[in-house]
Amino acid sequence: MMVMGLLMQQTAMVNDPLVFSLDARLLDKNRRAISAESARLEPAYKALLKEADKALRSAPVSVIEKTNTPPSGDKHDYMSLAPYFWPDPSKPGGLPYIRKDGQTNPEVKDYKDKEYMPALCRDLETLSLAYYFSGDEKYAAHATTLLRTWFLDPGTRMNPNLNYAQAIKGVNNGRGAGMIDARHFIKLVDAIGLIGASKSWAATDQQGMKKWFADFLQWMQTSPVGQDEMDAPNNHGAWYDALRLSLALFIGDTGQAKKISLNAQERLDKQMDNDGRFPKELERTISLHYTVFAMDAFFTIAKMSESIGIDWWSYTSPSGKSLRKGFDSVKPYITREKEWDGKQIKPFEFDEGYNLLVKAEQHLDCKSCIDKMKKIAGENRDRLLINLLY
Repeated sequence: MMVMGLLMQQTAMVNDPLVFSLDARLLDKNRRAISAESARLEPAYKALLKEADKALRSAPVSVIEKTNTPPSGDKHDYMSLAPYFWPDPSKPGGLPYIRKDGQTNPEVKDYKDKEYMPALCRDLETLSLAYYFSGDEKYAAHATTLLRTWFLDPGTRMNPNLNYAQAIKGVNNGRGAGMIDARHFIKLVDAIGLIGASKSWAATDQQGMKKWFADFLQWMQTSPVGQDEMDAPNNHGAWYDALRLSLALFIGDTGQAKKISLNAQERLDKQMDNDGRFPKELERTISLHYTVFAMDAFFTIAKMSESIGIDWWSYTSPSGKSLRKGFDSVKPYITREKEWDGKQIKPFEFDEGYNLLVKAEQHLDCKSCIDKMKKIAGENRDRLLINLLY
């Protein structure tokens, strides 16, 4: 028997979720397979519920818990430090900080917002998927508590801005590059869609999140920090478009979503070279990581754009750039067929490429991609969360 007897027999079926970076049709197919006690999905489903049960023990967190106070004096404002900037040993007090690309300053962990927010989004993704596949209300109830605490409750909510994200001591109080901290909201948008049918998630919660994300999107596109990130010529610019596309879709602004998707196609044309590589990412000390990171942003945009009728998968830019060209360029390196020929000062985590491999098999006719992913994953292959999503 499947773990927990699959509570779908005791709980009303969850309606089709409103998701954008995930595929609602495939989620429903896999949910039905789980309900039928599919042996193929059982290991991944059990692993998901195990992680979800851990997430149930995660206490709600808030931006007001930090000991550091933002320059605004308001602890409701998010605050973080740039990860690759360190004290300058040759200067009094170490100021201004200097860059050591790819090397994370441990001081970053003293700023708990940066630690809490991605962990929160991971927990929400896990809990929402567990609710969707199992129908067990406890997962949606805890997800609702986490969302209300971080975003909605007046005493604990985060203000909808990132004015003080990824600050560099001695240089600035925040910068456009800090927008990358919020890319996790893309998964959060889908998490909200997955718990949408729950009795724990009220209409007022949905309205509150629409208002919060609408305000955040407005801040993204009008603030100096947000506009600075809009102009970023590397993965930051791609994730900026991915994030604002996700938010525009969530609030139902289809017109704006189409403009964002088309802008991202222009961005792909500018960022990719004629060989399908990203020169700005190749400059980095962990260049394979950042190459995959940039491709992942564009693949995410492509998936979300399906919902507004824009086909990225077969798109080729005026100068010949495309997702296929980019993927063909990086594929031998993420499948371990070749050793990466760029700078990589620490080992590449090959699970970073799984999303690209799965989507390439679905949309770019890479008929061996999933098999290659499973070979890389080894004995863990059947327990991967990605098995439930695609």
